[in-house]
Amino acid sequence: MHSSEAMALSAALLAAAGELTQRVNEGVAARGFEGVRPAHGFAFARLAPDGATVTELAAHLGVTKQAASQLVDEIVRKGYAERRPHPGDARARLIVLTARGLACTRAAEESAAEAVRGWTAVLGEDEARALGERLTRIAPRGPIRPAW
Repeated sequence: MHSSEAMALSAALLAAAGELTQRVNEGVAARGFEGVRPAHGFAFARLAPDGATVTELAAHLGVTKQAASQLVDEIVRKGYAERRPHPGDARARLIVLTARGLACTRAAEESAAEAVRGWTAVLGEDEARALGERLTRIAPRGPIRPAW
């Protein structure tokens, strides 16, 4: 693949990812979840279903503990998560999603499905499925982090 083709492929993947993030965020807002940013969704993915400590969340997001703590403060204040005693460490607090946080996560899943249905309408079912399989083969394993 030539450099110009590689650049075009890179640009197309980044544009698709950016549009998907925007569509999910807009879909979440349209379903009544105000004040949620895409970064919250990446945190929610780590917190669901069993919760995490601030340290674990920071590692998942690739940010400092201070930045993760600020994000936790924000989602707790907005009612999407709560702090609980950690069952295995008396010094730590477990951050878990509230019923509102779990509902917001389901809204994000529905919004993502809507966006992918749009891709399927353009590509057709077989080509969309093949795209998913190919992207899965090249996508890195591990947490999906926001592009800060």
